[in-house]
Amino acid sequence: MAEIRASLKNDSRRHRVAQILRQEIVAGRLRPRDKLVESDLADQLGTSRGPIREALRQLEQEGLVVSYPYRGTEVLGVTDEEVHDILVPIRLTLEKFAITHGLENMPDTVFDRLASIVDLMADAANRGSLDLLADLDVQFHQTLIDSSGHEHSPQLWSVIQPRVWAYFRRDARRHASAHDIVDQHAHLLEVLRRRDVSAAVAALTAHVHDLPGS
Repeated sequence: MAEIRASLKNDSRRHRVAQILRQEIVAGRLRPRDKLVESDLADQLGTSRGPIREALRQLEQEGLVVSYPYRGTEVLGVTDEEVHDILVPIRLTLEKFAITHGLENMPDTVFDRLASIVDLMADAANRGSLDLLADLDVQFHQTLIDSSGHEHSPQLWSVIQPRVWAYFRRDARRHASAHDIVDQHAHLLEVLRRRDVSAAVAALTAHVHDLPGS
């Protein structure tokens, strides 16, 4: 029993360390190519190197850091090429799938949830809270994917979600106005409510490809 408790404590520490580092990376306080030294992180976070090592391994699986032989671990940035060539096509495929397979029978509660998120986005924009706005942006699209009715869609989304989160937070600062982000999602929700699959796919495609600076 003592070994089980110790294992649970280690898992909890690993999860907490990963959560802290993930937040620092996505918020931009840990920048691309910053070195992540296990001993330094252990001192800063008040833990042993074991949970640090496990957390870094988890973040590498999420695509937020990269480890090099003899060079250690570095923060991995999100490039425009990755966004255009990898992340946008993958998330567009997942969200189109959700619409084509779930929109016609989508419960009204899903639309209500999306509307609540848009309201929270508007409040975040009014307060100039760009990080919260980006987090809510992720929630909006995850809610849409979760409504597809197919369990594999959320699983696939979870693989790219940390990278999507990172570029949403980055791009929130590239828009001319935070309210532009809110307006885009309000329009997309309006189209989704009509349950017109073709129109919704077209609106989603335009929305996903409307990247700031493109």
